[in-house]
Amino acid sequence: MIAFIDDHRGAHGGEPICKVLPIAPSTYHDHAARRADLAKLSARAQRDLVLKPEIERVFAENFEVYGARKVWRQMNRKSIPIARCTVERLMADLGLRGVIRGKPVRTTLRHTHLDAQSSETRMRPFSTLAG
Repeated sequence: MIAFIDDHRGAHGGEPICKVLPIAPSTYHDHAARRADLAKLSARAQRDLVLKPEIERVFAENFEVYGARKVWRQMNRKSIPIARCTVERLMADLGLRGVIRGKPVRTTLRHTHLDAQSSETRMRPFSTLAG
């Protein structure tokens, strides 16, 4: 919603767009101020900005095979205190996944010839009269 207002603000102005959309102008201005000045971000968001490069570094140093648990353990060994759930959340944000052991998951596919046969069966005329 914020991106939409930014895109169309030049043509219509910010406040008229906010009146039509379910967002208060003060909320829009607050988000814009946070994007402009990183010091106005929440403590969690500021810490996330510091930790994301560290997580990427540890992940890359270990051949991109470590999952969240091993990244968390490695970071704590390097004296970077962080919770495991935080590592899981940030790795998901960054799109990082460790290697999964075992066979890959196979999804069975429907047989198209059975679908055609079942649709043919459904389309047959049904009559209660014998003969």
